[in-house]
Amino acid sequence: MFAEVLSSAVALLLYVNTLGADFCYDDSRAIKTNQDLLPETPWTNIFYDDFWGTLLTHSGSHKSYRPLCTLSFRLNYAVDGLDPWGYHLVNVLLHSAVTGLFTSLACLLIGEGLWSLLAGLLFASHPIHTEAVAGIVGRADEGAALFFLLSLLCYINHCRLRGHAGFCRLMAWFLGSLGCAACSMLWKELGVTVLAVSALYDICVFHRLKLRQIIMLVYKRQNIPLLLNVFFLAAWGVILLACRFYWMGNKPPNFSNSDNPAADSPSFLTRTLTFFHLPAMNFWLLLCPDTLSFDWSMDALPLIRTFANLRNFPTVGFYLGLMLLAWFSLRTNKQMTKHKETNGKSHHYTNGRNGNSNGHSYHHNEDEHMNNLPIDTHSNGTQNGTKKPYDNRTQLPTTENVVVFSLGLLAIPFLPATNLFFYVGFVIAERVLYIPSMGFCLLVAVGMRSLYIRMRRQSSRTVLLYLSAAVLLLFGIKTVLRNQDWQNEEMLYQSGIYVNPAKAWGNLGNVLKSQGKMEKAEQAYRNALYYRSNMADMLYNLGLLLQESNKFSEALHFYKLAIGSRPTLASAYLNTGIILMNQGRLDEAKRTFLTCSDIPDENLKDPHAHKSSVASCLYNLGKLLHEQGHQEEALSVFQEATQKMPRQFAPQSLYNMMGEAYMRLNKLTEAEHWYRESLRAKPDHIPAHLTYGKLLSMTGQKAEAERYFLKAIQLDPTKGNCYMHYGQFLLEESRLVEAAEMAKKAARLDSGEFDVVFSAAHMLRNDGSV
Repeated sequence: MFAEVLSSAVALLLYVNTLGADFCYDDSRAIKTNQDLLPETPWTNIFYDDFWGTLLTHSGSHKSYRPLCTLSFRLNYAVDGLDPWGYHLVNVLLHSAVTGLFTSLACLLIGEGLWSLLAGLLFASHPIHTEAVAGIVGRADEGAALFFLLSLLCYINHCRLRGHAGFCRLMAWFLGSLGCAACSMLWKELGVTVLAVSALYDICVFHRLKLRQIIMLVYKRQNIPLLLNVFFLAAWGVILLACRFYWMGNKPPNFSNSDNPAADSPSFLTRTLTFFHLPAMNFWLLLCPDTLSFDWSMDALPLIRTFANLRNFPTVGFYLGLMLLAWFSLRTNKQMTKHKETNGKSHHYTNGRNGNSNGHSYHHNEDEHMNNLPIDTHSNGTQNGTKKPYDNRTQLPTTENVVVFSLGLLAIPFLPATNLFFYVGFVIAERVLYIPSMGFCLLVAVGMRSLYIRMRRQSSRTVLLYLSAAVLLLFGIKTVLRNQDWQNEEMLYQSGIYVNPAKAWGNLGNVLKSQGKMEKAEQAYRNALYYRSNMADMLYNLGLLLQESNKFSEALHFYKLAIGSRPTLASAYLNTGIILMNQGRLDEAKRTFLTCSDIPDENLKDPHAHKSSVASCLYNLGKLLHEQGHQEEALSVFQEATQKMPRQFAPQSLYNMMGEAYMRLNKLTEAEHWYRESLRAKPDHIPAHLTYGKLLSMTGQKAEAERYFLKAIQLDPTKGNCYMHYGQFLLEESRLVEAAEMAKKAARLDSGEFDVVFSAAHMLRNDGSV
């Protein structure tokens, strides 16, 4: 229990400095702009939408179905709104809980004491976890890991109680394991792999079967209870995956070529060599987490196109190392069996331990340290043709068993990210290594223990312990320093420039722009385009910045480049049309808006943003037609906009323009309806107060009209346009002195607006003041 508590406390302390961090990177889309977190959105939508709030069956959905994680975000939102402190606190607490559970698993496998503590502390401090803990969206991996471990521990208890407990108790642990596996998958997809890891534990750890025995087990149907357990685990996995695939519309997700360049390569050789290299690169990050990045997409890892590429050597070395490690475990097992059958002696050593020394006493034969029970060659030493499992309540698995299990725990949860079964939307994602790193930590602990046992001198053992402590210290320091990069987006993107300059400079440009540092933002965008010139988002962002700086010709140039790079980028059409409209190129603006309105939202990464841009295009097109006097056409366009706008679109301006169009057609009842709809959508919408006030004045409701004009002034006393409209109302009521006073205020506040100044002069002339 000491090891679990200490490792959990260390995990908590190492991430305390993340509690003051802001939302970063993917947090914005998953939390700040996710409509499923809002209280007015039915909570049941969480079970129909993906992780980012897009309908799961939509062609542009990411297909990341993680409803339990999204539900936790919604609970956070209900308590703290968009205060990031509460979100980070939950993440840190989850990491601490996962660390404690993992240490408990290590104790079951290698015994309580120094080495299980080493495994737990290594997991608590590993820098690869910073993205999963410091980045709020990493909660999906933490939640999946929590239920992954709960499921595995339930299954281990189920195995330990076989033959020692009643059927109901056994079934309770087994069903608990299956239920936790389902919950793990509902936190993140890779959680379902715990079923395979549980089967591996049953076969290779609990029953200690070797490859030949596993084949015999399948073909000769020996040990039926074991086969049934594995069958039920596999069947439950198939059911979960089938439901998952059905729920997402029976279609895999679509990703852009920049998300996973190798998947988009037409060369089979390039895809194969690159995909084989990626697991080796991920393992290197576990082994030496020196260079970390928030994003590894685009050209962060160049494609491997030929056999002559030097990066093929570490790839070959990685897979050779894995095979040698597996072969060593099988070889040791085989020799051990032969040795026991020849000598007929019993060596009661567990996991390199003699008694309760936990690996602190030296023995002359390493094979002896890998055996728990003697191999009984008599008939009563077998059970249905396989060896009897040891009593897991008193004995520990052998070293080779733990090695095989650790390799499985490292590899199996990583399989969904290998592009082996389907293409994924990333090259490397550090948070995906959160669960596989458990296998790595176990391997390191077992390896250190084996080295400790082999060393004859106490001084050598002391050096090894100091080296272990040094690794933990270095990992802890790296984790705390890396947490600083996740304090805010500016620091995060600056830290990623070395690995992924195009993505990092582009995102940094967005941050600098939001801070009002326009020149630095422009330079950041240009730096991003220097590394990758066809990034549609960066071309658009640079065009938007230039447009806001009144550099309209340059802005149009970059908008056209963005459209050329991505013809479905609706926001680029929208801003192009607005510039053309302001330049008086009305026919070109109309064509641009119409082109945008016809772009479908299929296979788009963010269909909500696309629909918002399409609705805005239709709004501007209708406004243009309205100003040209084509009210019927304008209303038709406005109606289309109301049909295409997404849930998060702010419709008050659209409704107000519909009211104005009906008012021009003298359809006052319809006009009043849309003015009221505008105010219902946004009660403080000033234009609707002014236009509705004019309508009320026309229909003789003078007192009510004046109330709306005064309300508009109250909402924004610095807006000259409000005084101008109220002044015109007063002028019509022959309240000339008051009208003149309103005219003076309007002219003083909006001296640069011709319409306001002209109307003010007109009112003052009627008053005789000029």
